[in-house]
Amino acid sequence: MENLIKKQIVVFGGCFNPPLNSHFSLAEQLIEEYNQIEKIIFMPVNSQYQKVDLIENKHRYEMLKLVCNQNEKFELYTIETLTKLQKQYEKHEICFTMGSDNLKELETWSQAEKLIKNFKIYVFERDKDDTEEIIETNKFLKENRQAFIIVKNIIKSSLSSTLVREKIKEGKSIRYLTSDEIVSYIKQNNLYQ
Repeated sequence: MENLIKKQIVVFGGCFNPPLNSHFSLAEQLIEEYNQIEKIIFMPVNSQYQKVDLIENKHRYEMLKLVCNQNEKFELYTIETLTKLQKQYEKHEICFTMGSDNLKELETWSQAEKLIKNFKIYVFERDKDDTEEIIETNKFLKENRQAFIIVKNIIKSSLSSTLVREKIKEGKSIRYLTSDEIVSYIKQNNLYQ
């Protein structure tokens, strides 16, 4: 009998400025928790994204590649749209991830309606957020409740890339916060000084 659950490709978007062990841990936990997930695709935002201290694309891409090359279930893409991915993986369901902090702002995104109608979204709870409450108290999110999969049983981390960048500027160790390869890459390229 054919498996009725469609396999999923999950796009993990973010700044990855720098990529942290907590990013990769979340992705690994997601794969372990949801059997239908075949692959996680990391997709760093473009440098044009309005964020303070965002280093250029090539460095964030290269740092992600160092870790993705070590895990057959991790891939790295710079494709601009999820629609292109859907064509590439036409037998799979394409999903997206976001933190509950971004979920609160989703309604303001330029392609929010299209994103919600065409893709499932795995939502990680951030800090003390209650994702169910966020959805229930927002008309747009509530009307599109079927699009969201609230990720449970995930080890949360309060570690942020901002904190890591501050440690680098202060000359403090970031060992164990990200992979050794990324620590070396940051040092070799004199990033975040």
